[in-house]
Amino acid sequence: MKRKKKSQFKHVVIGSKKYFFYKILWADITGDAGHASADECSKMITHAYIYKKTSKYIWTFASYEDKDVSFSDRNVFPVGCIVKMEKIPI
Repeated sequence: MKRKKKSQFKHVVIGSKKYFFYKILWADITGDAGHASADECSKMITHAYIYKKTSKYIWTFASYEDKDVSFSDRNVFPVGCIVKMEKIPI
């Protein structure tokens, strides 16, 4: 009998699809109407499951229904905002 290889990364299986958990570092748009230094930039960190990736966007979710294929706490990141992505090990 063939044994399935156990993944070394944190993930969930929803429906029949496996979603991996990532730490995503990204640059947020910062804006205001006041005076500020030219070096201000919001550096953000998001922990979420990757739902889908294309060459232009990354879709994420952080919450999901255990018995149904439904997601919440969702975001869509333009790839150009992503600084680094790390798959989280178990």
